[in-house]
Amino acid sequence: MASRALILALRLLMLVFLVVSLVVLTTDTVTLQIYFNTEVHVRFRDVYAYRYMLGTIVVGAAYTLIQIARTLHRTCKANQEISRDGVTLFDFFADQITSYVLATGSAAGFGATKDLKSVFEFVGSAYDKFFNKGYAASSLLLFAFVCAALLSIVSSFGLPKKV
Repeated sequence: MASRALILALRLLMLVFLVVSLVVLTTDTVTLQIYFNTEVHVRFRDVYAYRYMLGTIVVGAAYTLIQIARTLHRTCKANQEISRDGVTLFDFFADQITSYVLATGSAAGFGATKDLKSVFEFVGSAYDKFFNKGYAASSLLLFAFVCAALLSIVSSFGLPKKV
């Protein structure tokens, strides 16, 4: 029962990181004044790595919501011990794949932000705020990856021990 509570807490924390990262990323826009009459609007979707981050956040959040529902269902059915090897293996491998996907999304965001921030540093503080939000979204996605990696470790404890 304690491991189920730990799993549920980690999944909820991961979902919080993913939702906050989604909000920070999708609100990442900047408007630049070029010359006297021209304005340029730059949004997160103009950077391909940020689009990839968005995709990994959505996939991670969808998977986390499904797993939270499954964990709650298993916790409510505690008296009827549901212990099937297939379910345990699915949880383990799905947690592994999800953690890898979140790690690549975070790395893409960090890499693009680092490269583009150095290219556009002559523009000024408007782009600086844009890329700082990119760093924030990538950092939150990294924390979600850490939660997913911990979940993968915890789910490995339930794997069948076959000799």
